[in-house]
Amino acid sequence: MNTAIIGLQWGDEGKGKIVDFLADKFDAVVRFQGGHNAGHTIKVGDQIYKLSLLPSGIIRGKFSVIGSGVVVDPIALFSEIEKIEKAGIKISADSLAIADNCCLILSLHRELDQLLENKKGDKKIGTTGRGIGPTYEDRAGRRALRICDLLDEKTLQERLTNLLFYHNLLRQSLGAEIIAPQKIIDEIAPVREQLLAFAKPSFEIAKKLSACKAVMFEGAQGALLDVSYGTFPFVTSSNTMAGQIALGSCLGVDALHKTIGVLKAYTTRVGAGPFPTELHDETGNFLRIEGNEVGTVTGRDRRCGWFDAVLVRQAIQLCSVKEVALTKLDVLDKLTKIRICVGYQIDGKVYDYLPQANHLWAKIEPIYEEIDGWKQSTIGTKILTELPQKTRNYISRIEELCGVKVSIISTGAKREETILINEFAYGF
Repeated sequence: MNTAIIGLQWGDEGKGKIVDFLADKFDAVVRFQGGHNAGHTIKVGDQIYKLSLLPSGIIRGKFSVIGSGVVVDPIALFSEIEKIEKAGIKISADSLAIADNCCLILSLHRELDQLLENKKGDKKIGTTGRGIGPTYEDRAGRRALRICDLLDEKTLQERLTNLLFYHNLLRQSLGAEIIAPQKIIDEIAPVREQLLAFAKPSFEIAKKLSACKAVMFEGAQGALLDVSYGTFPFVTSSNTMAGQIALGSCLGVDALHKTIGVLKAYTTRVGAGPFPTELHDETGNFLRIEGNEVGTVTGRDRRCGWFDAVLVRQAIQLCSVKEVALTKLDVLDKLTKIRICVGYQIDGKVYDYLPQANHLWAKIEPIYEEIDGWKQSTIGTKILTELPQKTRNYISRIEELCGVKVSIISTGAKREETILINEFAYGF
């Protein structure tokens, strides 16, 4: 059964661990959107792997695909491959395929990303500055450089001329020096042949994936960062919802059979943007420290707050999720009282969704339910009935509020620190 693993918050839900935990049930893992601005941390025994562009299935030795919906920084990619290989994971063209119609992130994209963000002053949206947004803009503008363009010198020159015509005009207006095509050619040269060795036509990748019994589709950023339905403009530059799989995985609309959402037992966010349940007190600091809430890629402290059922319900609806994996439950072990946001009040009106109108966000007053904490350790628990009753009460309330079944519970960072409640629910 082909299954998608989708984060249902603002990212950092622990998707990497869930993908790694389930990956042995699948023949292949496909990354279908985003770039190296998202990170997954996987802990196997005492070994920690930090991935930002490679699909998490690579750690399990699964056939891994960087699909056509992903934008690829070739320098960052091979730096990541080098680190993973030093950790003992061999990566070859047999284990990793990259769709040849992926668009390339170049130094000019990174520079533009940072220039524009700096120009915004206190209006920054919190981009990672890695060039993802400008690359997606070039793709939409039909001027991006794709991997397959590297196969032919004449095509490469034509594509670069078109790309630089736009970028040099923009750079001049920002006070940056103009770029000659040769600079980009020299930039790519050290990794060009390596990149082409991994590149495959998307239709060949689709043929190989179609022959697999079970494929996992791995989301990068969370659903609330979706460029269409997220907290715009404080979002990423791609569609992060399950619907993007039909476009970004090299397969078609009928390839996805099931979607598993991943939820953190509280809420976090990196960068700017609305966060109705954010805590600016000792509890917020406690969650940040206890949960080690630091971005895998950015190194920035994450903002922390209570679980927000309002936002999660929206993501569940848009991603057609019926079952979820709940992560970082153990971070709440020491709390006496735990709150869940069940609605918003704005100017006296109750909302069961987050309005898209930005001017309303500052007026949001969360409506909370408070439940008793369990005040004992759940770390490493592997059987549901061994969790404290108050812990199970919290899980049940999340299920009721969000209209889903919690089928996987993470009780620690390690692969084995996981409760699989109903294996048959996944059709394995």
